[in-house]
Amino acid sequence: MRRRDFIKGVALVAGTASASVGNTSRQSIEARLMVDPAKSAATIPSDFIGLGYEVSSVARPGLLNARNAVYVQLCRTLTSSGIIRMGGNTSDYASYSPSAQPLSSPETGPGSVVNDAVLRDLGSFLEVTGWKLIWGLNLGRGTIESAIDEAKAVTAATGSNLFAFEIGNEPDLFPHREIHRKKGYDYEDYLLEYRRFRDALRKSIPGIPLAGPDVAIATAWVSRFARDEGRDLKLLTHHYYREGQNPASSIDKLLHPDPKLDPMLDQLQAASKYGSVPYRICETNSFSGGGKPGVSDRFASALWVLDFMYKLATAQCGGVNMETGVNQLGFISSYSPIGDDEHGNYVAAPEFYGMLAFAQAIDGVLVDSQLQAGKFNLNGYATLKRDKRLCITLINKEPNLDVMVATEATIPFRSGSVLRLSAPSMESKIGTTFGGATVKSNGTWRASSEDKIRSSDGKVSLLLPAASAAILIMNP
Repeated sequence: MRRRDFIKGVALVAGTASASVGNTSRQSIEARLMVDPAKSAATIPSDFIGLGYEVSSVARPGLLNARNAVYVQLCRTLTSSGIIRMGGNTSDYASYSPSAQPLSSPETGPGSVVNDAVLRDLGSFLEVTGWKLIWGLNLGRGTIESAIDEAKAVTAATGSNLFAFEIGNEPDLFPHREIHRKKGYDYEDYLLEYRRFRDALRKSIPGIPLAGPDVAIATAWVSRFARDEGRDLKLLTHHYYREGQNPASSIDKLLHPDPKLDPMLDQLQAASKYGSVPYRICETNSFSGGGKPGVSDRFASALWVLDFMYKLATAQCGGVNMETGVNQLGFISSYSPIGDDEHGNYVAAPEFYGMLAFAQAIDGVLVDSQLQAGKFNLNGYATLKRDKRLCITLINKEPNLDVMVATEATIPFRSGSVLRLSAPSMESKIGTTFGGATVKSNGTWRASSEDKIRSSDGKVSLLLPAASAAILIMNP
C-alpha cells in the first residue's frame, strides 16, 4: 500500500518528521501495528540495562569512582538500577594485590593489577549510581587461593551492591590456540574446575552468589550448566557479537538479522526455564575486537541496539551488558556507548541514545504486537508500564524509506506523546538526538520536543522517516 492511500479515520502525527515528506528521492509506504495489551509476553526487569568492562578498566584509577561526576550521571541517565559486569579477556590475566600499584594492561601485556583503592572507588561508584556488580574471577591463569582473596576484597568493597561472581571468561575458548588450556579441553573439564573453585569460595565466603558459564559461543554449555548447576546459580551468562570485525562488517549487515541470534536465544530461553534461573547476555556489542570504525560508532548502532535489546527482552532475557571503554587490546572501543578521550572527558555516543530510547520501556511488560510491513526492515514493540501507559517503539532501519505507521490497540488509548530518535544520516557520528535533545556535557538529558498525540477511535498514524525510531507513550 502506498502513502497516497492514507488510512482513513486515523489521527496523523507528523511532528518533526514532516520535512522528509517532500523528499522525492525516498520511497514511502504504509505499515500497520496491532497491539493487544491483554496478552503479555515477558517482563523487562528494572536492572535489564547494563554496561560491560574489561577488568583493566577498573584498574584505571578515577574512572569508576563516585567523584567522576559526568560518568556517574551518564549511567544514572540510562537507569537508576543497572548492572555493571567487570570481566573480559583481561580478567583471566589479572591479579589482585591489596596495596600494589594498580595497572591497566591489555591481554598481551603483563596483566592488570587491581588493588584495594580502586575497589573502594568501584564500591563508591556503585553506591551513588544505584547499580549492581558482576565480577569475573581469574580461572584462566589464576589459582583458587588468589580467587578467594580477590572475592573477599570485592565483597568487602561493594557490599550489598554485589550481584554475582563469574569464574572464568569464555572458558569454551580456553583451548583455542591453547590460550589457557591444551586442545581437547571441554565442558566436563571446565565443570570440574568450576566446582573446585566454587567449593573453595563457598567455604571461605558462605553464600557467595555465582553466575556462569560465561561462554563466548558454546551455547550447549549453558544448557548443560543449567542442568548441572542451575539450582545453585544466581544467573546463566553468555556472550554475543554480530561477528568479528572484518572488511565485510558493514552498517547494512549490522542492521539486518543475524541468522545465529534467534537459535541461540531459543536455546538460552529453554536452559533458563529448565534450570529455573534467569539468563543474561553479559558481554555484547556490534562487532568484536572493539567494533568496526565507521560502523559501530555511527548512528546505525543506535537503531541496532534499540532493536537488539527488544529482541533479547522478547526472548525473556534477564538483561544485557553493552561493552564500553578500554578493550582487551588496550584501546577505547569504537562501539563504546560512552565515549572516552582518555583525558577525563566523556560523551554519549550514538549507541548510548539507542539504549536511552529502550530505557523508556524498563520495568514494563512486553505485550503482543504484530507489525505488518512486508519485507521491509522495520520493527515494532509495545510494553505496558506499571502506571498503565502503553509504550510503543517503532524502528525504521531502512536508509531511504519513509513509513506511515497506523497503530491500533485493542484497549483504547486517548492521548500521549512521541519521542523521536534521529540523526542526519545512518553514517552520522555526531548529531544524534532523542526527544529533540542531546545528552548534555554534564551527562544529563531531558526531552526538548515531544509530538502530542490524540487518537481517533483508538487509532494513531505516525510518520516514521527513514533511518529513525520513535517512542510513543500513550495514556489510557
